[in-house]
Amino acid sequence: MRIYEREPGDLERLEELVGAERDAKQRDRYRIALLAPRGWEAEQIAGAMCSNRRTVQAWAYRYRDGGIAALTPGKAPGNKPLLPSARHEEFRNRIINGPREGDGVCTLRAKDAQRILREEFGVVYKLAGVYDLMHRLGLACLKPRPRHEDSDPEAMRKFAEESAPFLSAR
Repeated sequence: MRIYEREPGDLERLEELVGAERDAKQRDRYRIALLAPRGWEAEQIAGAMCSNRRTVQAWAYRYRDGGIAALTPGKAPGNKPLLPSARHEEFRNRIINGPREGDGVCTLRAKDAQRILREEFGVVYKLAGVYDLMHRLGLACLKPRPRHEDSDPEAMRKFAEESAPFLSAR
């Protein structure tokens, strides 16, 4: 596998990049691109890098075809989201507006959001996926404990005042 230096000065630049790179995988990509133009065969590079021949060939050919810039991998595409992005705002508003009478709860939790996604939006998420979705939409799963509708703020204040001598640290 003979690959030639793509641009003048590439070998020196690759040596600098190998020395400066902190990410081991990226450093190996630079090393592969450095050794291939120096006449090393794919099997030799694979043995030296504790890699396999196909990986070595893939990165060497990427250097050959695109230069040093091609040695940085792009972002992986990932899976297509279950809830279409067109419905994100609708779901976000549903959660922000709080529970409805039919929800049977006084505050929505991630389990409730999971049920809402399944029943109202027709998508099935695992609980971890619900947390990820809520995070991406700027929703926090933690909220203060809700107050019961029958709680009386005046009675709570009076109790705190009367109990102060008993509850204070000495």
